[in-house]
Amino acid sequence: MTRTYNISKTIRRTCPEPGRDKESLSEKAASVCRMFGLTVDRLTERALTHRCRLNIEDGDIIYITGPSGAGKSLLISELQKAIPESERVSLNRIELPGDKTLVDCIDGDVLSTLRLLGAAGLSDCFCVLSRPEYLSAGQKYRFRLALALASEKKYVFADEFCSELDRITAMVISHQMRQYASRNGTVFVLASCHDDIMLNLAPDVMVVKDLTGGTDVIYRDMKRRV
Repeated sequence: MTRTYNISKTIRRTCPEPGRDKESLSEKAASVCRMFGLTVDRLTERALTHRCRLNIEDGDIIYITGPSGAGKSLLISELQKAIPESERVSLNRIELPGDKTLVDCIDGDVLSTLRLLGAAGLSDCFCVLSRPEYLSAGQKYRFRLALALASEKKYVFADEFCSELDRITAMVISHQMRQYASRNGTVFVLASCHDDIMLNLAPDVMVVKDLTGGTDVIYRDMKRRV
């Protein structure tokens, strides 16, 4: 099933004239403007519009990439709003329980639980029998990923995907998510500035952001271009 999403978000950067109100430029900031030859008019009502049109199919991996400050987080946030809450889960908003072991935090039988943890790169027995509070930062990230998969939501969102992991682990997890998406039809919407996971992730749709607000959408299957 193909779904089309049109995202458009305008960010206005307003800098009031010095001395007008409480939010006006300070004298220090005004001095910086003078140093760089900037006028108040150039700083006032500057708008940057981020637009994106996406065709998404079951099992797709959408990878949003670009330099820091290009609007990746904004785009992934706006796309989340376009998906019903009942169909999506955000890795960045999952809170970890503190009173259970990892295996007890996931519903289901032992084997299915271990498969989910293994898909997220958590297969060490001492790890899966620990409580989340005793995990390292990287292990906590992978456990959030396991909980996202366990939710069985259609869409999994993750900003700064695998940024907390060492790069070899990041590539392994990317490969696991590629397999999981293809096998279960889950849609992953991921954002990161890293390009070392591209081969393992094999995204179906690449969304490339630039610092001017521009957006390029590249489909692995060129017939899906919109």
